[in-house]
Amino acid sequence: MSFERTNVLRELIKSKTFLHLPSVYDPIGARLVQQSGFEATYVGGYVSGASKAITEPLLTLTEQVAIASQVALSVTIPVLADAGAGFGEPLHTSRTVKEFIAGGLAGIHIEDQLFPKRAHYHKNMVHAIKSTEFIDKIKFACKTRDELDPNFLIIARTDTCRELGLEEAISRINLAAEVGADMGLLFPRTNEEAVEAVHQSKIPLVYVQSRGNRDNRPLFSRNELEDMGYAMCIDAQVMLLASFDAQRRMLGELKETGDFSLLSQENNIQIRQEIEDIINLEEYYNIEKSTVEKQ
Repeated sequence: MSFERTNVLRELIKSKTFLHLPSVYDPIGARLVQQSGFEATYVGGYVSGASKAITEPLLTLTEQVAIASQVALSVTIPVLADAGAGFGEPLHTSRTVKEFIAGGLAGIHIEDQLFPKRAHYHKNMVHAIKSTEFIDKIKFACKTRDELDPNFLIIARTDTCRELGLEEAISRINLAAEVGADMGLLFPRTNEEAVEAVHQSKIPLVYVQSRGNRDNRPLFSRNELEDMGYAMCIDAQVMLLASFDAQRRMLGELKETGDFSLLSQENNIQIRQEIEDIINLEEYYNIEKSTVEKQ
């Protein structure tokens, strides 16, 4: 299944199909993404950490692979994952690639932040490693990919736009391309930089829609990104934000009134049926009917 999905994802990229990936952190969210018609999904570090009520820099390789592999197991569409800073140096990054391939993922992105990562990243304080160190990580990640599954996607991510500027970020992406990276990911600070990045990159670029970002990084519509020449959009927090807000509003009313009126009992019955459909409950009934519940 993993090899099939890496093939599917690579063919989609080769065909220049623009891909829009909502970021999920659990299997039922991934099933919703698939049911909604998206061609792939993504497990981000921010949402994985938040789902455990911790910050992303505290996530271990084991935890992120576990979350991502559970998501991959639950759907048939390709799943990309955030592999942070590779969870170490080139040696550790090589193992990181192996673990995500074994977990059924279709690809990962690896960034140029210091490892272990620091929580101050969320305050836009980026601690980037040297370009040569970053390229070594990408080089060995690609070497491992080529040995195990050549279609597994390696995305080189740089966070250097904020402090070192677009020129340095593009330089890192293009150097990563030379050692085998399939795509690049950076964080343009302005509309102009977002356009310029595509023109200067040697490989297809991914744009991250950071909804709720506090550094005024631009958000674009899907059509705008496609028109600019981006190959993929990762909607990094959209599922978490929507879920968190909906649950908070429900709990507020439940605590205040002892009831939840936003959904009628008829709505709740319908939604519960949809949940049972999406978890394939009927399939489980059929297995039991033919075995332990056989009349």
